[in-house]
Amino acid sequence: MNIEELKKENIILKYQIKELEEKLTISEENIKKYTNSDAHKKYYLEHKDEVKSKGKAYLKKLKEEDPDKLKAYWKKSNEKRKLKKNEIKIELKIE
Repeated sequence: MNIEELKKENIILKYQIKELEEKLTISEENIKKYTNSDAHKKYYLEHKDEVKSKGKAYLKKLKEEDPDKLKAYWKKSNEKRKLKKNEIKIELKIE
């Protein structure tokens, strides 16, 4: 490959990067409509006790019906918690 071909390829790749970045921003804006909108936040603020009681009832039912599944949930949540803790430690060390 000579320099001219490399320059052309570089220009093409830069153009593709710009297109992908635009698509990404558009898709992120579309996703924002469906995740954590003000309506969701307002609903949880107004029905906080109801949501908590449903969650407790589900865990109680799960505990009675399938304790192994509950153990798997707790194990997974503990793993996630440890990962977050390690990520925070790494970020603090970098800064």
